[in-house]
Amino acid sequence: MKFLDEVTISVIAGNGGNGCVSFHRDKFIPRGGPDGGNGGDGGSIYFLADINLNTLIDFSFNKNIIAKNGNNGKNNNCTGKNGKDVIIKVPLGTRIIDATNSEILGDMIINKQKIMVAKGGLHGLGNINFKSSTNRTPYQHTKGAKGEERYLKLELMLLADIGMLGLPNAGKSTFVRSISAAKPKVANYPFTTLYPTLGVYNKNHKSFVIADIPGIIKGASEGIGLGIHFLKHLERCKLLIHLVDISVYNQIDLINNVFIVINELKKYSNTLFKKPRWLIFNKIDLLNTQEIDSTVQLIKQSISSNDKYYLISAINKEGLNELCNDLIKFLQ
Repeated sequence: MKFLDEVTISVIAGNGGNGCVSFHRDKFIPRGGPDGGNGGDGGSIYFLADINLNTLIDFSFNKNIIAKNGNNGKNNNCTGKNGKDVIIKVPLGTRIIDATNSEILGDMIINKQKIMVAKGGLHGLGNINFKSSTNRTPYQHTKGAKGEERYLKLELMLLADIGMLGLPNAGKSTFVRSISAAKPKVANYPFTTLYPTLGVYNKNHKSFVIADIPGIIKGASEGIGLGIHFLKHLERCKLLIHLVDISVYNQIDLINNVFIVINELKKYSNTLFKKPRWLIFNKIDLLNTQEIDSTVQLIKQSISSNDKYYLISAINKEGLNELCNDLIKFLQ
């Protein structure tokens, strides 16, 4: 199924039915009193969070959602039928935004959470409501109110405890495969990951959800590459882990690679930049002990003393137990 995480749609609630003007007529009651009934309420439109959905692709085929109008009132004081409400399922993590004024109407972060996005119009009143001691044959009635109409922007932001970022081919997909049951595509070329992937680590009744997004390259904040479009999926994460390929030929390139991602992250969002972030140096299986030691010394000289870092080999699962245990402790 194609992954779609952003779409603009229109929602139109149903109009209320009009009130009826009618007078009771019978064989022996030729001039009876008013008996025009009220109209029905218009149908409203609701969104319902569904844990089984993971994309907004369905909205590609249905960008105009319209609820039914309420029926008009009838004689004999018959009330019109209410318009049927429309309930639309959306994935967990969907943010609902009014496209005209950018107001956030709701965040769907709980399964079965329900929110009204367009209220149906109220019913009109029949002439029976206007009968009085001074007006026994009222012709007054009211029309049903118009249902709400809105243009909405839907943004899907994945719900994960930990977000992972890095350059293409840093080993992010291999890391997710190594610690969870998720099976993202792994290959030795840039942008193997084309869409965000969720993995679930679960061991000894302790678990966390990790999000892997496409690699970030220099200039991503200006629209180059794929990663910048998906950085919003990390906004709900409590911690970011930054995977870095430690096996690059030139050690200066290694440090430059670290700061390429950090700089692009800062340009994109200061909020994301300020999130707790750990450096994870991957592919130590490609270096010998002496190379690792000299690289670690360079790393210590180049990063802040407050930066937490780990050395791992995702493909050989080396160092993953310590890292995952510390991730669990952090989240607790």
